[in-house]
Amino acid sequence: MKNKTILLGVTGGIAAYKACDIINRLRENSYEVIVVMTKEAREFITPLTLQTLSGNRVFCDMFAPIEDWDPVHTSLAEKADLALVAPCSANVIGKLAHGICDDLLTCVMITTVAPKLLAPAMNEKMYENKVVKENVDKLKNLGYKFIGPTKGHLACGHVGIGHIAPTEEIVKQVKSLLR
Repeated sequence: MKNKTILLGVTGGIAAYKACDIINRLRENSYEVIVVMTKEAREFITPLTLQTLSGNRVFCDMFAPIEDWDPVHTSLAEKADLALVAPCSANVIGKLAHGICDDLLTCVMITTVAPKLLAPAMNEKMYENKVVKENVDKLKNLGYKFIGPTKGHLACGHVGIGHIAPTEEIVKQVKSLLR
């Protein structure tokens, strides 16, 4: 039996560094991890770091030349047994809620039929914003699952809701959704 494949989307925000620990924990549990990064995520962490940890090519650009013709967004969507976005920014939540596919990650997320798990991470005022709350509710109604955010120390120096869920809880939720 083949190992399950987790498509890990990494979005822009200081919590992008947590993707390293998430990849390590998923691989310790025998999951194959394929990473798709947004342009904004690359401002916080490099593709090389995530490629080294995942052992797989990291995908960043829908229009990058490829050796074998294969539409990258559909082929990645088909490989996923589960699509996890961690951290998931308010920007990506909004795009997904409204069907906006203007980068590789949003195209893959809209295309895949695999279960979808989002781990939001953002400033508390952003997370509590009425528009973000409506987008989260809309995605939940469409079958997306959410984990977190939790109360914790935020990049702005405050303590509040918006901290990415603990890695152990994210991996536990991945396992549960794949059963």
